[in-house]
Amino acid sequence: MKMKKLLAAAGALCLAVTLGACQLFTPTEGRLNDTMHTMFFDFTVTGAYLAEEYEGYQPAEGNQLLVADITVKNTFRESIEMYDTDFQAQWGEDEDPEAYSIPITTDPETFTELEPVGGDQLPGTYPLAVDEERSGQLVYEVPQGYVDFSLSYLELYDDGSEEENTGDTYFVFFTAQDAP
Repeated sequence: MKMKKLLAAAGALCLAVTLGACQLFTPTEGRLNDTMHTMFFDFTVTGAYLAEEYEGYQPAEGNQLLVADITVKNTFRESIEMYDTDFQAQWGEDEDPEAYSIPITTDPETFTELEPVGGDQLPGTYPLAVDEERSGQLVYEVPQGYVDFSLSYLELYDDGSEEENTGDTYFVFFTAQDAP
């Protein structure tokens, strides 16, 4: 009888640890329509397509445009400021450090914020109040010939120290469709 109680207690402890670990685990990789839960906000990439132009914006020769539909919701305990450069687009082989792009609302050389070219496009910077949700499009210039991409977000913390602290990196993988 004592052995059965001991085994039952051990089993209950294992179950509690397993369930607790499931609640603490945050997936850092997803697909279209998966909601990614970061420390500051949730985001969902709901669709993506490739285009030769966006609201009159033409990519450089040899490039195409990747348009990603995204929803961001502030889950933090205070208002936060969002930047479209928080989300980078990647393609190709993992070993290529140049195979990424930031949205076209930021100049890639000077990091100067540029005006959105379309009404559905998210601006370079925007505030999100507590529990506020915002949907829009992120537009990237990417090389022609690619259809498989990921959007990523890297958690960065400012704790007052001189060092920049990083948390998890979140990736959403997808195949972009042709423009609707």
